[in-house]
Amino acid sequence: MKRSLVAGLGFLALALAAAVPASAADLPRSSVPYRAPAYLAGYNWTGFYLGINGGAGWGSSDWNGLGVGNSPSGGLIGGTIGFNWQGAGSPWVFGLEGDIAWSGIGDSTACTVLATCETKNNWFGTARGRVGYAFDRIMPYATGGIAFGDIEANRIGFLGASDTNVGWTIGVGIEGAIAPNWTAKVEYLYADIGDIACTAAACGVATNVDLQVNILRAGVNYRF
Repeated sequence: MKRSLVAGLGFLALALAAAVPASAADLPRSSVPYRAPAYLAGYNWTGFYLGINGGAGWGSSDWNGLGVGNSPSGGLIGGTIGFNWQGAGSPWVFGLEGDIAWSGIGDSTACTVLATCETKNNWFGTARGRVGYAFDRIMPYATGGIAFGDIEANRIGFLGASDTNVGWTIGVGIEGAIAPNWTAKVEYLYADIGDIACTAAACGVATNVDLQVNILRAGVNYRF
């Protein structure tokens, strides 16, 4: 009886010894902890901004009373103010922008013997809406609104005329974020400033003088 008990206990001990290593082998091995990738928030275009811009303009001007025209061209430099709004998770950006610039756009042409007819634009501005589609830090956009500036008509030997006029403008551009609060842009605008009247006393013959310009410019903005 004692021998059977001892034999049974010995068999049980051997069975437990064999089972423990097998169970330990079944335990999961330790692994390197999983680390989620860092989240990088997309650039958001919302906010007010101020900037500077500069470029060149070229176009056409007709003096219908004299049947002549010229091709004004020259440089522009000025300032910009605006506001963008971009909804959370949306690539669409909506904005309002205004600018005003000094202008050296002008040209003259012979309109009678020994006389010239000159068209000048001394300052130019716009007030526009913008709609852009943001690819994170790059945003192409379309824009349009009103254009305003002066048209100066000069004819040698006469007083000439000058007046401020309001017309319209439309264009496209692309803007990119170059630092957390800084963006740079390039844009093209077509602007029709309309025409002014020059009387016979001021220009020798009653005439209207109009001005249409193409503008290509670059700018840098600081967003608050």
